[in-house]
Amino acid sequence: MSAPRIADHPIDEYFLARWSPRAFDGSTLSEADLKPLFEAARWAPSAYNYQPWRFAWAVKGDAHWDDYVSALLPFNATWASNAAALVFILSDRQITAPGSTEAKPATTNSFDAGAAWGYLALQATRLGLATHAMAGFDAARAAEITGAEETYKVEVAVAIGRRGDASTLPEALAAREAPSPRLPVAEIAFNGAIK
Repeated sequence: MSAPRIADHPIDEYFLARWSPRAFDGSTLSEADLKPLFEAARWAPSAYNYQPWRFAWAVKGDAHWDDYVSALLPFNATWASNAAALVFILSDRQITAPGSTEAKPATTNSFDAGAAWGYLALQATRLGLATHAMAGFDAARAAEITGAEETYKVEVAVAIGRRGDASTLPEALAAREAPSPRLPVAEIAFNGAIK
């Protein structure tokens, strides 16, 4: 394990505790275990309060599990298949603004879905669960199994479960199984123009 994360400014400990492991212990979660994660995500901010996020999920061993694993790229499927749940986060491509009856292309759907993902990840951390978001999936296959069609954009896949031992991973991945550092605030936040 790498050195613990240390914030440069006061923040809640859950921001530092959340990271994206690949080693999961293979144990199961129930629908009831997942509901608090979706409940937390539900309260994320969104433009016009439109709430464009949707969550399609499967738990290990259910009728959808093999389809969900098959939508991941092989590299991700090798380790994510040990998670307890797989979730695809989708966002609505259309928005009907307040006071309007006409749907228009959404412009903040991905941004809003990202906020919901952040809430979900922090709630999982608070409950002692690990999450790992993945861009490595077959978008067409994910759209097919989630019913996204043209209405929703499949944003990301997320593995959820209890952390496992890094020794269960291939050597190259095991060596990376630690929280990653972050750029300092001075490199990401600017008064005025970005430098």
